[in-house]
Amino acid sequence: MIADKANAALDSVYGADTPETLAQAYAAWAATYDSETASLGYLLPFLITAWVARHVPAGEGPLLDAGCGTGLSGPSLKALGYGDIAGLDLSDDMLKIAGSRNAYGELKQAMLGGPLPWPDGHFRAFFSTGVFTISHAPASGLHELVRITKKGGHAIFTVRDQVFESGGFQAVFDELTQAKKWRLVEQSPWFRCYAIAEPDALVKTFVFEVM
Repeated sequence: MIADKANAALDSVYGADTPETLAQAYAAWAATYDSETASLGYLLPFLITAWVARHVPAGEGPLLDAGCGTGLSGPSLKALGYGDIAGLDLSDDMLKIAGSRNAYGELKQAMLGGPLPWPDGHFRAFFSTGVFTISHAPASGLHELVRITKKGGHAIFTVRDQVFESGGFQAVFDELTQAKKWRLVEQSPWFRCYAIAEPDALVKTFVFEVM
């Protein structure tokens, strides 16, 4: 069954212990990622567009899809009037699929947590789903994402419940707030990221204004 394959793939990416093994896991999953996550009712790539639309006026950009994967968010945002979108992911295989969607102006390969290939204040906003989760991007990666977002822009992203405390996210939030790099605008309640499967997999969406 598709759902069984999806669950096995999730176990593989959550069990990755290095960036290299994570990239290998996504390379193996890329071709069937969309259909298998859809079978689980994966909501986040589509739901994040609601927060983007709430805080970023249509037509403004550029936007960065940080950890874009196969680019599921891009076409939805394009349909909502956002035409200037860049994508970033650690997996070349996923980026090739994202490129086929004709929704991204540029796509770059890099790992969140390391240096990012854009200048200070380049983006109107960044958004990210399913990236700050088990065995994925560290909370420290938010520093670089904030650096490349312009003042008055927005940081819009989800964090998985299982890593929020253990991953030190609140400490990074506080550090950026105390340094007057951003301020909290909105946070959602914890909610399910899969409509059909994985009922205990919860995330929260955060929106910060960059200062």
